Amino acid sequence: MGIASAALALSVTACGKSSTDSGSSSTASDSKATKAAIAYDIGGRGDQSFNDAAYAGLKKAEDELGVKGAEAEPSSGEGDADKVARLTALARAGNNPVIGVGFAYAPAIEKVAKAYPKTTFGLIDDTSVTAPNIANLVFNEEQGSYLAGVAAAKASKTGTVGFIGGVEVPLIKKFEAGFAQGVKDTNPKAKVLVQYLTQPPNFDGFSKPDLGKAAAQGQLDKGADVIYAAAGLAGSGSIEAAATAGKWAIGVDSDQYNQAGLASYKDHILTSVTKDVSDSVFNVIKSVKDGKPQSGEVRYGLATDGVGLADSNPAYVKMTDVTAAVAKAKQDIIDGKITVKTAP
Repeated sequence: MGIASAALALSVTACGKSSTDSGSSSTASDSKATKAAIAYDIGGRGDQSFNDAAYAGLKKAEDELGVKGAEAEPSSGEGDADKVARLTALARAGNNPVIGVGFAYAPAIEKVAKAYPKTTFGLIDDTSVTAPNIANLVFNEEQGSYLAGVAAAKASKTGTVGFIGGVEVPLIKKFEAGFAQGVKDTNPKAKVLVQYLTQPPNFDGFSKPDLGKAAAQGQLDKGADVIYAAAGLAGSGSIEAAATAGKWAIGVDSDQYNQAGLASYKDHILTSVTKDVSDSVFNVIKSVKDGKPQSGEVRYGLATDGVGLADSNPAYVKMTDVTAAVAKAKQDIIDGKITVKTAP
């Protein structure tokens, strides 16, 4: 589906409504309401992770701000032209802001933002393109990943832990860097196995659970007993593999212990590195509704709970040596005593 016309078959829908309930059939009262849209990253809504966190922010805006929300799903193997068509359709429909979920939207947002200068575009996880009407919503993923490394090192009984990256790009290398540093700072003798599922321009590593499952199985076979995956939907496969083997998994982006689609494996999800994607989406929508649209870099870090480590699993909470080490590391990062690397 590498042509623009395919992208226009998009599934741009009002949240919870069919596509026929949005667009040209909107009533006059609808047209006066603030309309906001999100265009999903690879894997789409239902990934139990990154995209679902973005949807939660849109849903919150609907519930609390009375915003009329729209969503657009990606197509398999699409290119920048497809993303341009998708964002253009959303902007033309009167949505403001229009939010691209993921760094892959950067080239398309750069182009479409010029064509719609009165529309605010939110771009999650990228600062490479800037404009007065672009809000770059970014996170200190390495900080949350460092805490995951501390937890993994303390919880591991074998001294071998694993990191699985969806696609080997700079953003995911931040996750790897923070995790490995946290592990080594906690247990210098620990071994960190690292594997990436795909290399760009192949982004299947963010969307295919079977790839994550196979990679995790390989790491389990090498003695890993805690595996952290930053791989979007593919990460669910690694969680399944770890849980099936009776080992620990560490989730990413959303608190995956609480994701319904992963309920069968939740007892083995030790914790998750969370990114407040939900609030970043909500905040940019609210800024537009309030007439003070966000612009430029909007960063979410550990000090403001923009990233963090979830404590939903009661088993994790009971590991007082683990939670104490994580709490100390968190404070040391906030106080500047620990500087977390952003590249391995």
